Amino acid sequence: MDTRGIQILGNQHLISYQNVIIMRHGERLDNIDPLWATTASRPWDPPLAQAGRIRTFQLSQGIQQSLKYPIHRFFVSPFLRCVQTAVELAGSLSVIDDGIETLMSKSYLDDNSKVKVSIEYGLCEVINNVAIRPNVAPKDGNISFDISELEALLPAGTVDKKVERVYNELPRWGESFIEARARYQQTIKELADKYPTQNLLFLTHGEALQTALSSTRKDVADAKAKLQYCAYVELRRPIFKKDHSFAGGEFNVLPHYSQTGVSYISSNP
Repeated sequence: MDTRGIQILGNQHLISYQNVIIMRHGERLDNIDPLWATTASRPWDPPLAQAGRIRTFQLSQGIQQSLKYPIHRFFVSPFLRCVQTAVELAGSLSVIDDGIETLMSKSYLDDNSKVKVSIEYGLCEVINNVAIRPNVAPKDGNISFDISELEALLPAGTVDKKVERVYNELPRWGESFIEARARYQQTIKELADKYPTQNLLFLTHGEALQTALSSTRKDVADAKAKLQYCAYVELRRPIFKKDHSFAGGEFNVLPHYSQTGVSYISSNP
């Protein structure tokens, strides 16, 4: 969280700013090896390709210095490519004391050297036969995840099992893109409101990144072509304190990386 001093607005104190990153996963294997899906047991849930692992590793090497602020929590889509992207990033980030420990909960401060990671169904891929290709989608529409297995992939000490999910199950098959965009907005807003004194990173899919961008940057008509793998958008909002509670203002996209607000790392695997 970025501390900018204390200002008084009416009966509210502007105490700081919350930073939120919305990030797309790395390259998926089925886009590089089309034959992979023909023998896979879960062809609708591809892992990262080697190119994706390399790009994610490269991103992990410099993201902390690039951001200039610590990340306290990750929220991750249950799809394998997102969890694998989170593994590399979470292992490379440690939470640095940024002078606001009095604002943190005791449970968080008990182990504030590691990023906390939680898997959130609300960040999943759009559940329809456009986002999940018809040739690999389960015929009964039944998509499921073993959350314990996914959590076991994450670096030791990072999983936070106490976090209450916004969505406790996946959307029904046949979800529309309008419904998915509303889901992404709700999930990000509710979790940001739940942890207003922490900086958050949401590891998700291209549609979520596009939703975050278009909902905060009205001047960006269509940035889909720019949303490469591991692209991310940085959002920031003011955090106010009134009595003993916190409230957040409106999110704005930080524009300093590009005209659109989208940042990404180039990769030559």
